[in-house]
Amino acid sequence: MRLRHTSGRIVHLSCELSPRPEINLTGLVAQFDTYGAVRARLGADALGVTFWLPPALAAALAVESRARTRLRAELDARRLEVVTLSGAPFAEGGGEDTPAPAWTEPARREYTLDLARILLDLLDREAVRGTVSTTGLGPRAGWAEAEEKAATGILRRLSAGLADLAWQNGRAVRVGFQPTPEQVLDSPDQTVAGLARVDKDRLGVCLDLGHAARTWPDPAAGIETITDTGLAVVEVRLAAVPGSTTEKWRTGLRHLFGAGRPLTENITLVARTPEPPVEQLAADIAYLLAELAAVGLAPENEVCVAR
Repeated sequence: MRLRHTSGRIVHLSCELSPRPEINLTGLVAQFDTYGAVRARLGADALGVTFWLPPALAAALAVESRARTRLRAELDARRLEVVTLSGAPFAEGGGEDTPAPAWTEPARREYTLDLARILLDLLDREAVRGTVSTTGLGPRAGWAEAEEKAATGILRRLSAGLADLAWQNGRAVRVGFQPTPEQVLDSPDQTVAGLARVDKDRLGVCLDLGHAARTWPDPAAGIETITDTGLAVVEVRLAAVPGSTTEKWRTGLRHLFGAGRPLTENITLVARTPEPPVEQLAADIAYLLAELAAVGLAPENEVCVAR
């Protein structure tokens, strides 16, 4: 769903499909029906979705152009748009029962580049670029100089791979690393330090606003700490009902969208429960749209004045 900020900039709102470790292409397409029904219930011209792919399925789709064409056709048939994909580690996105490899392992780079190749064929036709989100860089416990050196080399090669894809396709994919508890990237200062040497044109931060509201003393100041170093917030993930952290959550929203221009192009609505019913999804989207309208965002065919 394309939203227009009061500055005129477009921000994409996507709904995250519940990740399933056993998913195949047929199962993924079946999930699209629910979100097509949500779009119809809302009366929206289109609805953004984002989803997680198991590594084996991602590897297959990355080399099978006909499968990607079919996937794009299924999305178009339901008027669903894709500008982001989840590249969470295997054990964190509802994935395989194996330890999630850190960014010291080449498998993380290859998986992420597979997702970037897929996303370029699924991107909304009007989107200039897309985003793959991931956590990182690995568990803080045991992270030392050797791990830091290995991760730096892999991130450098990831950037080179993303640059090559952009040159081939004319559109770019950025990767956002999500600050996560007990990971190398967690607090704002840790995130800035962990990503200090990355290619900031292609790698940035995926911000879980709920995590920031729960664990950062001041979400707005934390976001500013990150962006002041030149790191982009390439995606914001949030639940529609923040619960006990509502005020901090709203403070973060206001900082991201409330003045000047939006600090991100992508918002992902995370479902409160696995396999949410159509009615709950529609209600959550309506709630979030009201919150976003208060900070200057509305569907692009509507006039929005921030309150």
